Amino acid sequence: MTGAVEVWRGGVNTWECDEMGHMNVRFYVARATEGLVGAAAALGMPGAFRPNADTTLVVREHHIRFLREARAGAPLLMSAGVIEIGECKLRLLQWLTHSDSGEPAASFQTELHHVTTRDGRPFPWSPATRAFAASLKVEVPDRGAERGLTGDRSLGTTSVAQADRLALVRLSTGAFGPQDCDVFGRVRPELFIGRISDGVPNLARAFGGRASGDEASERVGGAVLEYRLVYHASPGAGDRFEVRSGLAGFDRRTQRVVHWVLDPASGEAWATSEAVVISLDLETRKIIPHSPEAAARLETRITPGLGL
Repeated sequence: MTGAVEVWRGGVNTWECDEMGHMNVRFYVARATEGLVGAAAALGMPGAFRPNADTTLVVREHHIRFLREARAGAPLLMSAGVIEIGECKLRLLQWLTHSDSGEPAASFQTELHHVTTRDGRPFPWSPATRAFAASLKVEVPDRGAERGLTGDRSLGTTSVAQADRLALVRLSTGAFGPQDCDVFGRVRPELFIGRISDGVPNLARAFGGRASGDEASERVGGAVLEYRLVYHASPGAGDRFEVRSGLAGFDRRTQRVVHWVLDPASGEAWATSEAVVISLDLETRKIIPHSPEAAARLETRITPGLGL
């Protein structure tokens, strides 16, 4: 991580932990969102997220590896560095670690676009920002590299109509509020993964119960190992959403689940994502492999051809 700079430091609050006993995914992304302010300052843009900014940074994609659980009271810190830079965009590495042990908690590869705040028009980086980016150059560690999610990133035919044709599970529905938006009136990135997370119990029910086959045991939960989110549009306060999801595939220990966050008004996508998920023993904190019975059940739940 030579070249990286610290952009955030803090800890895990009890109220940020979910029924699995660890920090919920939305708060990982919230840390990354807040860390962008520090990263922008390191790039010579300290005012990029102020209401009077002429240009700002917009997240277009997150690739996340969840590497070690963060539980209530855990101290954390985030460093950031530049993987690569183009004319109007860059790819940022955000590395979240347990500050007491130095163990990695999560890795974010964050694609950022430099745009005007008024109309979202792409805007070239200044020479000064390019110079700062060169000084912040980093390589992605092996533990942060893409592993199970390396496929096509195209939008394809994602839509409400396509979700209906594929009979995707309706995970959650609702509307974004003013409290969900940044100073420019755009819904913050952590709200997308948060709305998906809120609906996960409905997905487990649709898949026929816990995939481990140990449905009667209360010590069985779930966790995410890897996530990719692509942000296609920027909703604001009062915009509605509908999350539709399906199973794309599975192996002995993991499932690959696809989520579409859709706009019911236009029928188009606000965001699309896919995740590698596991069944987790909540006592030992270890992965529970799929039983033959669970594998047979999951086979019937796969949506052929489902992906981003």
